[in-house]
Amino acid sequence: DAPLVPCNCDLPLNREETLSVSDLKTPSNNPEVDYSSIQEVVKTFVYVLSKDGNPLMPCSKAKARKLLKEGKASIICHKPFRIRLNFDCENQVQQTTLGIDPGYENIGLSAVSEKRELFSAQVKLRPDVCKLLPEKKMYRRGRRNKLWYREPKFLNRKRKEKSLPPSLQGKLDSHLRIVKKINSFLPISKINFEVATFDIQKIQNPGIEGAEYQKGNLYEYENLKSYLTCREGAKCQLCGKKSTPGNTFKIHHIIPRKDGGTDKPDNLSLLHEKCHNELHRQNLHHLLKKNKQFKSETFMSTIRWKLFEELKKVCGNISFTFGYVTKIKRHTLKLEKDHHTDAFVIAGGGSHERIQPYVFVQKKRNNRCLQLNRIGFKPSIRKQRYKFQPKDEVLVQNKRYEVIGIFNKGNWVRVQNSAGSFNFSTKKIEEHYYNNGWQFIPFLKKRSACHLNDKHYQHR
Repeated sequence: DAPLVPCNCDLPLNREETLSVSDLKTPSNNPEVDYSSIQEVVKTFVYVLSKDGNPLMPCSKAKARKLLKEGKASIICHKPFRIRLNFDCENQVQQTTLGIDPGYENIGLSAVSEKRELFSAQVKLRPDVCKLLPEKKMYRRGRRNKLWYREPKFLNRKRKEKSLPPSLQGKLDSHLRIVKKINSFLPISKINFEVATFDIQKIQNPGIEGAEYQKGNLYEYENLKSYLTCREGAKCQLCGKKSTPGNTFKIHHIIPRKDGGTDKPDNLSLLHEKCHNELHRQNLHHLLKKNKQFKSETFMSTIRWKLFEELKKVCGNISFTFGYVTKIKRHTLKLEKDHHTDAFVIAGGGSHERIQPYVFVQKKRNNRCLQLNRIGFKPSIRKQRYKFQPKDEVLVQNKRYEVIGIFNKGNWVRVQNSAGSFNFSTKKIEEHYYNNGWQFIPFLKKRSACHLNDKHYQHR
């Protein structure tokens, strides 16, 4: 059942006297070959800035190579590849629309002109910010407790009006940061983004209506424990037995608070005291049934208009659409579901020529964690910020590697690529590519056979 593959049948190949073939462009002897499995390499652009630093329309790789060879342009960045002109030009640009598909973990971006797509990307936000905030609070409180000479200043701590929690504010800032980054090398004249509001009670109970919205889960229950007892049928969620006089019930968080769990009833379970102690002693948390937390839905409902106000400061011409409109247009165009595809539809894309999407992975700028795996030694405290940070790229022996970590007081670095992980001395590093908050990688979700032969992918 394997599909046919194209092969050469040129006459010089069948002559024994011929030692070499002069022309390699030979016809195929399989007219029924399955060409659907062979995709063409998608076109990409080189982004151009004027002499004054203003964004211009992107150009092709060939034109950029010619400008660099003639000395009319210089390279200013490699990810994505950008050049700056060394001469004055007319600075004429076309109308470009940026489509944004915001999200809790992923952001879709697409910039579209009248005829083609100029930029496409999918951004992966950091998922560990919520877990690191309690640790940050602990260290900060420890530092302040050591300053005995400082007078208490608690009356001046006042939150701003309509302020967001730190975890949500961080994700909102990431949305604005990546939009400003694109606006720095593309002449964005209009922004379209998708707003979404979720009815969480409707998601949990599709038949809810009218006054039932005012009756929550704890309606007509004496307290939270009585509700959980009724919901679980007065049985322990771990052992499935009812309580006994010597073994009463205890409320347990399914997802711990330090890992982003909430105090909502959906995140609480009813356990015997003995079962609760056994769960922590043997680490049996995976046996509990985890319920959906609806964090992404709450995030989208909370920041949608705040994001609209902030984007209006970046670009005055801004509009919004809704998720169901994007879905209908995507089905009409027969496009697959993806974040950058949704952004392409939001930007008004249709029969435009698509380009290869980029992937931006958000990363920590600094790695100041303690080294706790020192067997027989106390934890090692890093007293300085090292030059090489995780997810940076280094060039060793003409091969690119991704940095995992650094050790031996900054003298050795641990890297990885498709072949595995390796340790190198920092003296062997030929080039260092510092990813300032964002890691740039190619979009390899549907990599074709043509991409495998590209030198851009051989080192990954």
